[in-house]
Order: sequence, then structure tokens, then C-alpha cells
Amino acid sequence: MEAVTHTTLSAANLDEIPIAKPTYDRNDVGIGIVHFGVGGFHRAHQAMYIDRLLEMGTKEWGICGVGVMPADRKMKEVLQAQDGLYTLILEKPDGSRQPRVIGSIVDYRYAPDDPEAVIELLAAPTTRIISLTITEGGYNIDNIGPDDISVFGLVAEALARRRDRGLKSPTIVSCDNIEGNGEVARQTFSAFAERVHPGLGQWIEANTRFPNSMVDRITPVTTPEVIENLAAEFGVADAWPVVAEPFTSWVLEDDFSDGRPPYEDVDVLLVDDVRPYELMKLRLLNASHQCLCYFAYLAGYRFVHDAASDPLFAEFLMRYMDEEATPTLLPVPGIDLPEYKKTLIERFANPGVRDTVARLCFGSSDRIPKWLLPVIRANLATDGPIRLSAATVASWARYAEGVDEQGEPIDVQDQLADILVPLARQQRDNPTAFIENTDVFGDLASSGRFVEAYTWALGSLHRDGARATLEALMQKESAS
Repeated sequence: MEAVTHTTLSAANLDEIPIAKPTYDRNDVGIGIVHFGVGGFHRAHQAMYIDRLLEMGTKEWGICGVGVMPADRKMKEVLQAQDGLYTLILEKPDGSRQPRVIGSIVDYRYAPDDPEAVIELLAAPTTRIISLTITEGGYNIDNIGPDDISVFGLVAEALARRRDRGLKSPTIVSCDNIEGNGEVARQTFSAFAERVHPGLGQWIEANTRFPNSMVDRITPVTTPEVIENLAAEFGVADAWPVVAEPFTSWVLEDDFSDGRPPYEDVDVLLVDDVRPYELMKLRLLNASHQCLCYFAYLAGYRFVHDAASDPLFAEFLMRYMDEEATPTLLPVPGIDLPEYKKTLIERFANPGVRDTVARLCFGSSDRIPKWLLPVIRANLATDGPIRLSAATVASWARYAEGVDEQGEPIDVQDQLADILVPLARQQRDNPTAFIENTDVFGDLASSGRFVEAYTWALGSLHRDGARATLEALMQKESAS
């Protein structure tokens, strides 16, 4: 067999890379955006949009990534070795792949190595946007000490310097999956800044914009197989490429402190109020992922596309979206909701993406309260249906017992696992033990209608298993 030759991705080798790549001169690109949380999603989404703008001649909006967590050191090492370059591979439903080298991340800093340099970068007048993908749980500032290196501490110090130097404030753009993500960011940054620099919170309120945003692109974890396939199929040696589905969407409120890139030129939807779009995405796509993942894992599925291609699971998801989620949404201008929901099932079933069920199960104590519990509460308030949502919570509780239906261990990856797993293991004797955790569920355990639906589903999961429970749910819904 003839050996496959491949080219190591770097600026020096860019001309030899045999796939689509930047044609702009990256040496002419200035840093206008500093982004915290450079992971797979940022590189598949926001950095891709900026790459498109750079191709169109925009030069002042390059990205400098910043990492603050210990796990970010690896990203620093990879991106520095590759001069910020990486490959985005779109996995199409027909099995074909479309790779492109993305060049919009022109620098990367690991903050613990030199926090002062990061603060000065954030304080520089050329930095006009600070953006974030720090996960849903990243906005908890209660445990951040004044000397800890954190997103909030670095930004607060930089904003204090801008205030003292008479400079404009940057815009802070949260791209995390939280209802009102801009408002959450505004409250969190203002509160932390006021704590460490009294008076700074008021300056932020007057000068800093925090537009809400909705981001959408399914982006699975990069596996060794992705790296190997890129080298074998396209001849590119990239230590950390990123894979995504072809679909992408970004809806952003047009509210900026000091200018913005011409996002509209690359199909970003700029609106006055992002909330309707945000609710649509969180309660349809994100909550549907949770509806799918625990039942799927318990039923033996390990890849999302396999579960979503199962007619029983597809029916369950569509019924949840139609009957429980959609009635809680606001009108969404310009969106064909039936088509959007149909497309979601098709996206989940894309075999090229190879998204894992385990990824969707990760961090459930952050995800369920933000994406699914609001649907339940809205329907409880209007006497709407909750049976499918309650069954999803029950499937999470059953999954959190840490043992599957074959008696094999489940690795429950959750920041509250030490609390929730022991509760879940009590629920065969006390069926409401899990949902009595008020930090996660609030007062839901006091709702008789929710408890009835939840305990029915949990009992069925224990007695009959995941698949039989879904079948019974679909029969109940058809009869109701």
C-alpha cells in the first residue's frame, strides 16, 4: 500500500495545504475580538463567521482566544504550534466531508501564564468586542476569589483601566445556551466588577452593551478518528480539527458599544429582540437533545444519529416539540416552525456528525434547569401537557443511578454528581428523592400533577425499561 503523504498545518505550510484555506493575508489582520472559551463550538461557529468576513476584506476584526481553565493549556499549545490555524470539517448527511482551514484566530493567550498581558489586551482600544462560550455553568461567580484568575476578574480589571483612561467600553457578547444570555452576562459582570472595583458596576451599566444572542450548530467532540480521517482523506495533519454539521445559525441583537463587524454580510440575523429565537432554539433543539439522550443511553444507543433514526424516538421528539414546547414559545418572525422542527430531527439523524449520546448527557444539572424545566413550569401555569417533559426528567433520574439496564456502570459526568447520584440511588424506595433537590428543581416536587407524571415514568423505567416506557408514553399521548 502506498504511504499517504500529509502536510502539517502551519502558516509556513499554508500554500501547500490541499484544501480550502484563507486567501487573505493574516499578517494584516488586527485583533478586534477577544474570545474566552475557545473550544469546538466557537471554532465551528463564531470564528467561522469572522473567517468569512476576513475573506471579504474586513481586516480589523480578527480574534485572539483566551483560556483560563487548566484544560485550556492544550488548546494554547495546539493553536500556537499551528499559528492559530485549524480545520473545520462539515459532515454532510450523504457521508461526504467539506474541509476548510480557518484563519480568523490570529493569537491565543493562556491567561495564567501572563494575566497582565491579557488584561492589557482587553483594555486596548482596538479590542471592541469581548465574546464568551464559557458553558452554561460558567456564570457562577460565588466561588471566585479576588485573586483567582477568571474571565470576570480579567474583564473587570480591564474595564476599570478603560474607565480610568477615558476609553470606550467594548461590547460583551455571550454565546452560551442560556435564556437572556446577554442579560445574564450583564448582571454577572456588573456584580463582580462592583465587588472588586466599587463604582465600576455603575460605569458598566452606563457604557457597556450586552446583546443577547442565539447560536446554533451541532458540534460533536473531536475524536482521534477525525484527526486520522483528515490526514488520510485530505492530506492535512491537524492536531485539533473540529467537526460540525452543515447547518449554522446566529441571531444577534444589534446593540454594540463601539461598532461591530458587518455580520449581516455573512448571514448573521441582526434583530432588535433575540428572545423569540432564543426560546425556539433552547426549548426545541437543546431540550430535545435532553429528551433524547437519557432514554437513548438506557436503550443501548451510543450515537445520536442512531437513536434519532429510530421511528419511536423520532415520534417522541416530535410530539414533545409539537405538544409541549411549541405552545410555550413566542411568535418567531421569519421562521417556519413546522419546517424547523422537521429539520431538527433530520439534523439529529445525520450519520456524518457522529455526535455521542454521552456528550448530550454531560452536565445535565446545568442543562435541564435552563432548557426543559421552563417548559414544564410554563405548561403547569397554563394547565398544558407535561407528560413527555416529566418523563424526560425521570429518564435523567434513572440515568443518574449510574447503572444501565444491563447492570453495567454509567459514568455520570456532572458537576453535581456527588449529590445527585446518591439521591438517584434512593429513588426505588423514595420515588421523589431526586426531584426533592430544590437547588436543581425548585418547588417542582410540590406540584401534584408533575409528581404524578414523573413517578409514573420513573416506575415504568424501573419496571419495563426505556423502550417500553416510550412505547407506553406514545400510546398514552395518542389516547389523550
